[in-house]
Amino acid sequence: MPHLNLSRDTAYQMVVDKIGVNNLLKHILAVEAGMRRLAEHLGEDVEYWGLTGLVHDLDYNETKDDEARHSFLTCEWLAEYDLPEEMLNAIKAHPGHQPCHTRLDWALYSVDPATGFIVACALMHPDKKLAPLDAEFMLRRFKEKRFAAGATRENMAACSQLDLQLGEFLMLVRDGMLTISARLGL
Repeated sequence: MPHLNLSRDTAYQMVVDKIGVNNLLKHILAVEAGMRRLAEHLGEDVEYWGLTGLVHDLDYNETKDDEARHSFLTCEWLAEYDLPEEMLNAIKAHPGHQPCHTRLDWALYSVDPATGFIVACALMHPDKKLAPLDAEFMLRRFKEKRFAAGATRENMAACSQLDLQLGEFLMLVRDGMLTISARLGL
């Protein structure tokens, strides 16, 4: 495990200070939870992958109208914590500003849109909850291009770079999100 000079509590407080308590915070927490579950499944460092997910959109409010700066400002803000270059590269790769190379890169690149897609699936489900979602339901929705159109299918399908089938990947991310379902309201 890389030594991290940034605790989860400090990172969470930074996110709340920069983002606020809103739907974007729910997205960020969903990505953190999905990354943690994926790390657990893949035998990676759960805390490290979770922290990467937690801070991945730290600069969103500042850069939402300047996509070219998104993630770079986050890395500037995180510089004082001397975080591993791999973490910073994953943050920059998630919106496509640089190519994915590592498992961490591919995971964040895939999980980021998957959380929004899974939330949309839950809201379409008769129960409006995460728990009843299964791979078959989500894969049917995945094929509907207009459904959750903002959730980039190509990014989610990149889970194949982690040797995961799409249905298995979506279930892992959903399982991570289930751990915070009350927080997500799902």
